Amino acid sequence: MTEVRPLVLLDPHPRNNAMILRPDDRARLAALAEVVTVESGPVPDGVVDQCLPRVMAILGQTALPRERIERAPNLKAVFNVEGNFFQNVDYTACFARGIRVACAAPAFARPVAEFALAAALDLMRGITAADRAFRAGEEQYGWRGNLGRESLFGADVGIVGFGNIARVLVTLLVPFGCTVRAHDPWLPPAVMRDHNVLPASLDDLLESSKVVFVLAAPTSENGGLIGAAELSRLRDGAKIVLLSRAEVVDFGALAHALASGRIEAAIDVFPQEPLPAAHPLRTSGATLLSSHRAGGLDSALKLIGEMAVDDLALVLRGLPPVRLQSGHPETIGRQRSKPGLSEAPA
Repeated sequence: MTEVRPLVLLDPHPRNNAMILRPDDRARLAALAEVVTVESGPVPDGVVDQCLPRVMAILGQTALPRERIERAPNLKAVFNVEGNFFQNVDYTACFARGIRVACAAPAFARPVAEFALAAALDLMRGITAADRAFRAGEEQYGWRGNLGRESLFGADVGIVGFGNIARVLVTLLVPFGCTVRAHDPWLPPAVMRDHNVLPASLDDLLESSKVVFVLAAPTSENGGLIGAAELSRLRDGAKIVLLSRAEVVDFGALAHALASGRIEAAIDVFPQEPLPAAHPLRTSGATLLSSHRAGGLDSALKLIGEMAVDDLALVLRGLPPVRLQSGHPETIGRQRSKPGLSEAPA
């Protein structure tokens, strides 16, 4: 009798298979299961529907309303190969069936934390600002070029949102001897203390910190969490590094605060991407701008595939995933992340 192999749907659009799978991981995946996929673009709806009666795992962002889940009696796992849980899946139906749900957020922790540190150092030391002045013929030499600039060593640092990225960032800050405070209403204070970080209220964190890293994922509860009132609590000369989704910050209030010259910011995410050409942030001298690229290294994208194949092997053996980030019914419905601009190259 011919053995019936597990069926896996590989549907990573807007990325493509080559972006997330090294050849050896693609071979491992093929050894584990029969794989249905297309090399670029989304798997057509008709193909998805044909797979449903047999599919055991879906790797990608395939839309899964309840009626599709009901037609997939063998489905054991849904692994979103983005960094967030998007709301195109009926997670309640998944949890009711015991279907494992996970996303690739841990793959981005190191590159985003590295970028966060680089951005903070740039703002504190005025590296990009000095470069702009030099190119305009307005450079100042020696100590005059450092007026208003400070060292990150020994600085008070605040972190809003204490998840994967924050925990890596804390390790990168150790050599600088910073006093680090963190605010995360989804965690007990002991979690921060276990990482040698001081738990703090949002107001205390903002008032105490020279550098504030905004790393919280958007939820149904934190839209506009940092608005005009919160920004007013920042010290003069404070720096904000915004690397989570833009919804966490009131962008109008942030743009106004930056225009005043009282604070500076490094921003990698925006309410609208691409940022409109006429947006005032494009000409703000108090802003270090980056085009949602903090985590998008090839090494991080390939790590997604490695993690997904490792966890798929576990799930097919009846074990839980351990490398991707598992979703929980108590929180997944509160998350509000939207897909970013991560289209595969032509």
